[in-house]
Amino acid sequence: MLTREQVLEAVRPWTEGKRNALQIRDVVVKGRQVSMTVLHPAGAEQAPLEAALREALAREGAETVHIRFRPLEAAAPKASGPQSAAGAAAGAGPVKGHGAGLNSPLLEPANGVRFIAVASGKGGVGKSTVTVNLAVALARRGKRVGLIDADIYGFSVPDMMGIEERPEVVNDRVIPIEKFGVKVISMGFFVEDNSPVVWRGPMLGKMLRNFFSEIEWGELDYVLLDLPPGTGDIALDVHQMIPQSEEIIVTTPHATAAFVAARAGAMALHVGHRIIGVVENMAYSVCSHCGEREYPFGRGGGGRLAETLHTELLAQIPLGSPDNHPAEPDFSPSVFKADTPVGAMYLEMADRILASADSNN
Repeated sequence: MLTREQVLEAVRPWTEGKRNALQIRDVVVKGRQVSMTVLHPAGAEQAPLEAALREALAREGAETVHIRFRPLEAAAPKASGPQSAAGAAAGAGPVKGHGAGLNSPLLEPANGVRFIAVASGKGGVGKSTVTVNLAVALARRGKRVGLIDADIYGFSVPDMMGIEERPEVVNDRVIPIEKFGVKVISMGFFVEDNSPVVWRGPMLGKMLRNFFSEIEWGELDYVLLDLPPGTGDIALDVHQMIPQSEEIIVTTPHATAAFVAARAGAMALHVGHRIIGVVENMAYSVCSHCGEREYPFGRGGGGRLAETLHTELLAQIPLGSPDNHPAEPDFSPSVFKADTPVGAMYLEMADRILASADSNN
């Protein structure tokens, strides 16, 4: 077993006694797996540097090493405010400031906030729909819930919840939008006219950090994170910032979708996140003429995925959308009402998650 101290000692020749010394941050060690961020001077050649660091860590017994490189200039501390998020989204450059050190009460373990990241192996399986409805279900059970739309390229939560207003800034803090009892923050609030977000990985991490450090969340019991599909930088950033996070994996019943979703589950296990369970979305449809179930995407994928990940199948959600009308107050195109069959399924899922929290205490 490796320790953080062993990792820092192994890379010390590159971090001390040199004019162009590196800075090492976000060191996370799980068994013999190491991930870290390397801040390097401008002009440094990354390839030979990465090879040397990997070799040094391998001599200490590291088997898997993930290194993210960032220039020192971009990571240098600088005053920032909530406008930095909007500025970066509008093309004013990367968000400056917080780096790995986050000043967010939300992340203090003593506050008892339970973080649940909702992940999938691929897009189009309804991950955001599951996230939104589970967040609303937890709020309906009386919990104080926050929702972070961390799918920064493919943000959709504001539209799905029917949110049209933008957050306000009070005393240099961004106030999240609250709807259905859920406090929401999303990249969509800072992008004009559905413009594409053209960013590299480090900028995504900075925006995610701003979602913690510059938002006035207040007191919360649960924070749900709608992750991008796959196993990219955001998943690693979530692990580094919230090592205590748990995960739910969403798939469809199709065998290929479940196979791809297994990668997201493997990523969660790789970074030490506990998998609460699997949600099989679009599990079936109900024939409008005979009332029988039909299976347009096949059967069994969610159950097989749960077995592969040694977890439980939390729910099998049918294919369909809420029958909500735009004229209704609090209209949302994607949130199921509590008294509908699917709304009841999400309440049951919320109850299982609440019960699992009680059993772990």
